[in-house]
Amino acid sequence: MSRFLIVRLGALGDVVHAIPVAAALRRAFPDARIDWLVSAKHREMLDLVPIIDRRLVINDRSDASGGTSLLSAIRELRQSRYDVALDLQGLIKSAVLARASGAPRVVGFSSRYVRERPARLLYTSAYDPGRGGLFDGRETRHVVDINLGMLGVLGITPGPASFPIEDVDTEAARVVRQQTVGRYALLNPGAAWPNKRWPPVRLAAIATALHERHGLRSVVLWGPGEEPLAAAVVAGATGSALLSPRSTIADLVALARRAALMVSGDTGPTHIAAALGTPIVGIYGPTRPARNGPLSPRDITVSRDAVCQCHHLRRCRLDRMCLLDIEVAEVLDAVERRLSAEPSRV
Repeated sequence: MSRFLIVRLGALGDVVHAIPVAAALRRAFPDARIDWLVSAKHREMLDLVPIIDRRLVINDRSDASGGTSLLSAIRELRQSRYDVALDLQGLIKSAVLARASGAPRVVGFSSRYVRERPARLLYTSAYDPGRGGLFDGRETRHVVDINLGMLGVLGITPGPASFPIEDVDTEAARVVRQQTVGRYALLNPGAAWPNKRWPPVRLAAIATALHERHGLRSVVLWGPGEEPLAAAVVAGATGSALLSPRSTIADLVALARRAALMVSGDTGPTHIAAALGTPIVGIYGPTRPARNGPLSPRDITVSRDAVCQCHHLRRCRLDRMCLLDIEVAEVLDAVERRLSAEPSRV
């Protein structure tokens, strides 16, 4: 085997969680060609992963720019003569693209773990992680470990997860360091799912406490459509927080790598920070920290997943989402414990 194709189109956090698969392939086959098929919206992340030989970018969303059409991507895939295609997404679309690559071996997840069951019909081999299934309550393994397990189908022992992400610096990161004298925490109020967002007023209280107790200014991150959320945190923090500049993925990597702490829900920026080793306090509700949380044993998650009635649903079905039961004092306690576990970062 010398030519591999990884298919993981998105989302941002899921792309990050698949990077260790590429790293394990590179360790097992140093001279192999490793390509990755990704949506145009998430290409920026892979631009910072040097072990990938080629990023095949498709424009499969109306809100994305750049990349090629699905048909053009298939033609390009077939010209590459891959030995193996790995579908880490588990959708019908991703399975079709993996099969259309022409690779004689197309590996994906079993029917219990694919997101869309017909996808399994397009694989020549399937990896079954066992236990209950993709979103089963009994699943206690991290998604990174589940992804790496797929390599066992190829006879590869992956070893510990690693995230080879370039150490970059950017103008936005330099501006933040100047404004904070190089000592700052990151707060992230946004998330694609509304029920993953902890209230801005509570994050503002965290920012105030970080400044009063540790002299740390907080930099509040925001993505498309999230600036009002971030501005609300800054307004409530009475000078203890500042609004992040408009940020690219490279900016986020540069900011996270040098931050003393990140406080955030389950979302892409959290997973980037976790991959970089940034100390994290995660705030979790509809998703399980065991599966989607930060990987470091020193990181702390404050979670209501044990009582959540809306696991893996984008919107809460109840009158009051479980995240609202997490009070400021509980998160502050987690912040203090996390900072004390790594005092050199403060």
